[in-house]
Amino acid sequence: MRDSEKKSKRQQKIDEEIERQREIARKIAEREKREAQERDKRLEQERLELIKLKQNVIEESEIIPETSEEEIKLSFWGKIKNFFYHSKWWLGMAVILVVLAVVLISSLLKRPRPDMIVLFVGENQTVGEESGLSDYIGQFAQDFNNNGEVFVNVYYIPYSEDEQKNYSNGVDTKITAEFQSGEAVIVIGNDKIGEVVNPDDVFVDLTEIYPENKNIKDKYKFMLDGTDFAQRIGVPKEYIKDGMFLAIRKPKKLFYSSKEEIQETYDRDFPVFDSIVGDLSN
Repeated sequence: MRDSEKKSKRQQKIDEEIERQREIARKIAEREKREAQERDKRLEQERLELIKLKQNVIEESEIIPETSEEEIKLSFWGKIKNFFYHSKWWLGMAVILVVLAVVLISSLLKRPRPDMIVLFVGENQTVGEESGLSDYIGQFAQDFNNNGEVFVNVYYIPYSEDEQKNYSNGVDTKITAEFQSGEAVIVIGNDKIGEVVNPDDVFVDLTEIYPENKNIKDKYKFMLDGTDFAQRIGVPKEYIKDGMFLAIRKPKKLFYSSKEEIQETYDRDFPVFDSIVGDLSN
């Protein structure tokens, strides 16, 4: 009998403990459920507040707390490092642009400024660009710009009968620009010159200056074929072709220059022209 009573009491305690644990679990579940409901309710209220803020229905919310980033105080050198770190790409681009600008300006400053310009109109690269033409003419020129050296710039304009080639090389634009400015009066051309300018209107009548010179043709041309011109500039004689000639422009009012300006160029360059004629006529 005593053993059955002991078992009964033990079972009762176990049942009571089980019931107590169930009650604890129930309360925990109820608390978690209540907290979840409160959290969901709070999130829903914040969502509605955010919508109102975005729609400008309200300016500020009492539900959603304002957050502000804590200001980080940097030292002077820290600020400098921070600036360079965040601006490194822009600074890199700026440095590249500055370097390019310095190189271009330096190149322009170092580029020799010509004492005079001679126009070569015609497709003959050997004579126009690869010969000693600039040095030959420079023998008769002076240091007009007083920079300590004599430099003659031969401006090569490769005019040809091929319109597409002329267009690609910008020949028409170059001819218009040069013959409407007064920077150059001495011209070397060929028998196609009449296709781009009116010779009688553009060039000086050389028969009035050199009436006995046998190399003068069509009044304005000093013919280079048959002279020592090829030898002077260091090219084979066969490159002096297509009726190549030397001429000088008339001083007259132009689109980009006044008559006075081109007259000044003429007065400066004519002695050079005269010296070339004299050298090749002997």
